[in-house]
Amino acid sequence: MIRYQLICDNGHAFDGWFSGSAGFDEQKAAGQLECPTCGSNRVDKALMTPLVTARTKAKGKAEGAGKTQAVFQADPKEAELKAALRKLREHVTTNADYVGDRFAEEARKIHYEEAESRGIYGEASVDEARDLREEGIEFHPLPVLPEDHN
Repeated sequence: MIRYQLICDNGHAFDGWFSGSAGFDEQKAAGQLECPTCGSNRVDKALMTPLVTARTKAKGKAEGAGKTQAVFQADPKEAELKAALRKLREHVTTNADYVGDRFAEEARKIHYEEAESRGIYGEASVDEARDLREEGIEFHPLPVLPEDHN
C-alpha cells in the first residue's frame, strides 16, 4: 500500500491510499477519485516530502553496517502551519454552535433568514456539501489535524 497526499482543483488537500502508483493512475484515468470536501473529480497528487533513509554506523562494525532508519525532511513551516490551523479550529469550536449532522439544514435556514445568523459547525455528506455550494451557501470545512487520524 502507498499513501499519497492528494489535492483537488479547488485546493482541498486529503490523503488517499492505493495498492501502488499504478493503482492511483488507474483510478484517476477511470474518474474514480473524488474530493471528499467538494466532490471534484479533478484530483492530482500533491507535492510531498520524500522519505530519505540513512544508514547508521554501529559501534565496532564496518562502515555502512547497522540498522537503516527512516529520516523525514520536514518543512520548516509545518509546525507553524499546524499551530495556526489548531488555533482556527479552536476559535470555531469555541465560538460557534455545534449542530451535528443537521449542518446542511441549519446552514440553509440561516442563509434564507429562517433562523438567526450565527456561526455553526457540524457534519455534512459530500452530496449535501455539493448542494449547498450549488445554492450559493458559503461554508468552509474545518481543518483536519494530524491528531484526528489517531
